[in-house]
Amino acid sequence: MTPPPTLIAEPPSTEERASLLADAAPAELVALADRITAAADVRVEAQPQVGMVVLEVREPVAGERFHLTEVLVTEARVTVDGAPGWSMRTGDDRLAALAAAVCDGAVEAGHALADDVVRLCATTAAAHAAEQAAEQARVAATAVTFEELDR
Repeated sequence: MTPPPTLIAEPPSTEERASLLADAAPAELVALADRITAAADVRVEAQPQVGMVVLEVREPVAGERFHLTEVLVTEARVTVDGAPGWSMRTGDDRLAALAAAVCDGAVEAGHALADDVVRLCATTAAAHAAEQAAEQARVAATAVTFEELDR
């Protein structure tokens, strides 16, 4: 097992951080949020809410957008030392959504544990990259190459 990276080269943008925290392992999120909560003034601004959002995709040939389905999500909002924290995760795990919002708020507040949140984001990004590489390797054998025939 390789140790997690110490820091990514450049901290993720707000949007990237939200996306990575939305996919981070719930147990790791909750453990980190517990540490942040013990060392910061955390206030829940909106209790975690479960709802549905529309998943819109773009059709690749004509480039037209259409609604594919609805997705169950949980949204949470907090403040950490006065800075806003927000998250939206798929599914109905209210605790993980609240923990992700706390982690987001810690980065926004410049909290002492913000680097730990950035490391969690880096670990999540690395896991995504590894999953993508494994999927590419798995499907590489199914690639079909075509030859152009001369007339």
